[in-house]
Amino acid sequence: DVHKYQVDLRIVTHNNKEKWISDCCVPIKNEETGEVIGSLGILQDVTDRKRIEKTLKLSFDKLHRVTEGAIDAISKIIEIRDPYTSGHQQRVAQLACSIAREMGLGEEKLDAIHMSAVIHDIGKIYVPSEILSSPRRLTEVEYYILKTHPEVGYDILKSIEFPWPVAQIVLQHHERINGSGYPAGLAGGDILLEARIISVADVIEAMAYHRPYRPSLTIESALNEIEENMGVLYDREVAETCLILFREKGFKFSS
Repeated sequence: DVHKYQVDLRIVTHNNKEKWISDCCVPIKNEETGEVIGSLGILQDVTDRKRIEKTLKLSFDKLHRVTEGAIDAISKIIEIRDPYTSGHQQRVAQLACSIAREMGLGEEKLDAIHMSAVIHDIGKIYVPSEILSSPRRLTEVEYYILKTHPEVGYDILKSIEFPWPVAQIVLQHHERINGSGYPAGLAGGDILLEARIISVADVIEAMAYHRPYRPSLTIESALNEIEENMGVLYDREVAETCLILFREKGFKFSS
């Protein structure tokens, strides 16, 4: 049987030059019976196209590395500013990406989640250090100031042309499914999936690690919080995936 196909073939010529040939085959059928009576083969030199594709890929890979380097530098600045949450953003990114992979999300979503998670608290640069490192519960005014950090983060990032909606994800990472979050009180599907994933990872990490105003809680306590409020505060699918990762697949933070 002859089937329609197209394949690109790499050829090295006698003088070691690389050529690419596109081989396309189309079956020819009898109009009355539908029987294949032959085939039409078309060969096309696509060397220039392949060269352009290779150049574009190298440029994209370089841009991706530069973006990752810039994001990593921003992350380190935030952690120097707030040493009590040192490693927090990296651990949130680690868990958020694991949740996304378990959900079967593609590389584009994974990149968006990783890049956003490692700088999701960039807006804390605006928050006074005495609030960030306070060993007691915050006053109402102090808590109000702390809650401005998603909007500050958005204002810092919105003019940067990331390949992903990083600024919006950072803005939404404290929103909750039932609309009780901040800063905009968004609900359900109005919250980006990437932000819904990061919010669950953020809660788990925050509860599981030490904070100035309280010692760390157990992972199980954090998982119970997610389980009790999935579908209310936290996206149900994201929450269920997170629970599976910890309880069935043995997920552990690497740092």
